[in-house]
Amino acid sequence: MNANLYSLLAAHFPGDPHAPCLILPDGRVWTYGDIERASARMANMIVALGLKPGDRLAAQVEKTPEALVLYLASLRAGTVFLPLNPAYQRQELEHFLQDATPGLFVCRPPMRALADELAAAAGVAQVLELDDAGRGSLIDAAAPHADEFATLPREKSDLAAILYTSGTTGRSKGAMLSHGNLAHNARTLHEYWHFQTGDVLLHMLPTFHVHGLFVACHCALLNGSAMFFEPKFDAARAMNLLPQSTVMMGVPTYYVRLLLDPGFTRDTCRRMRLFISGSAPLLRETFDEFKSRTGHTILERYGMTEGGMFTSNPYDGERRGGTVGFPLPGTAIRIVGAGGTPAKTGEVGGIQVKGENVFLGYWGMPEKTREEFTADGFFKTGDMGSWDTEYYITISGRSKDLVITGGLNVYPKEIEELIDALPGVAESAVIGLPHPDFGEAVTAVVVWQKNAEGKALSEDGIIAAVKDRLANFKVPKWVYLVDELPRNAMGKVQKNLLRQEYSARPSR
Repeated sequence: MNANLYSLLAAHFPGDPHAPCLILPDGRVWTYGDIERASARMANMIVALGLKPGDRLAAQVEKTPEALVLYLASLRAGTVFLPLNPAYQRQELEHFLQDATPGLFVCRPPMRALADELAAAAGVAQVLELDDAGRGSLIDAAAPHADEFATLPREKSDLAAILYTSGTTGRSKGAMLSHGNLAHNARTLHEYWHFQTGDVLLHMLPTFHVHGLFVACHCALLNGSAMFFEPKFDAARAMNLLPQSTVMMGVPTYYVRLLLDPGFTRDTCRRMRLFISGSAPLLRETFDEFKSRTGHTILERYGMTEGGMFTSNPYDGERRGGTVGFPLPGTAIRIVGAGGTPAKTGEVGGIQVKGENVFLGYWGMPEKTREEFTADGFFKTGDMGSWDTEYYITISGRSKDLVITGGLNVYPKEIEELIDALPGVAESAVIGLPHPDFGEAVTAVVVWQKNAEGKALSEDGIIAAVKDRLANFKVPKWVYLVDELPRNAMGKVQKNLLRQEYSARPSR
């Protein structure tokens, strides 16, 4: 049996090739037949360029139907797809091209001169262009080729993609994901989230990331569903499209922005079956307000680049705010304390995972791969969390975000939840800053609600408000009020940037 992921997806395409796959903002529709033929032409082109199974294919392009077709063509041709954030600049691209040595680099036209320079230095043989409207030399090169292609056979263990981690703690690492990894996660999520005939996905996520490219697209393709394929999130567009959709996947920021519109009501969501949130923590306040306004309970899940999704709140049963639910079928999870001993109920420890979805390791970094796996094959995620008595998992944050003050451990989420609940506070981020006496000082960076009447609390007022509810060593020693927190493309707060910025400020 061919374990190529494309073969799995294509086996579930609708029997009618005219069935819609991608519905674009201008009203154009790409059918499943269009996807099949276009990916065949592009796969034939990839082979004609001399790329062989296992060769890498890098793409730094915006979200378009053609970009998705390029990914599917890469699967069909057996090459290894490297989706790159369009925001990456010289230093990052230089590292990725030197590290992965792709046989083909597809770039946006404004980046062509830099792409040629870096490709030449890295020994990348081919550079083609794809612009933001889906045109360019990539499309021209594919046009003459046949629109039929026999998808190349792959084993479960063969690489399908390499995704580079954000590199916030050092050099970006390429997570190697196999056809088997991606197929297992796709099948699991499709079943667990009850995808069904007639589902229509509202897709506003970027496609250079696990969430948008793998979780969202794979579920829809495996279901033979139509997607409203939007270039980016836009609250007004979402309001127009939600009455025609049944499923939406988003980052918490999407749901926060929808709630800012007074017209966002139960009627807007009358046809919706499921809202899913991930890639960053969903505030309990957002969870509760969304349920009150729409009657829908957001389903929060947890995963990462190195393995797709690991946990999910249940489809049937209680979706518990502030938690990421239970381990998904086929995924084993354990939470360990110091020395690797199992953490007790309610005790924070390191999250470790094992399953068919967990990646093969880091590209070209065998020693780092060995470090990140235990002797019995569990991947050390670097995330901290705990179980409750009913085995719902709560994420406390990244281990690197742990604050150690006076030799005592402080988990930022506990403090952030208290501050976020204060009147007038939109959100907060707690970090540790160097301190001459304590090693690190607990520091809160706080954003005010834009529609709040006045600033209800000062920096000292925030400290006073949480002082009686926390052990003294957990109380922030410093508070900064800001207009917004720095985030990456998926909405995660970049605490490394906060630490850099505030560590450079004069001591308070």
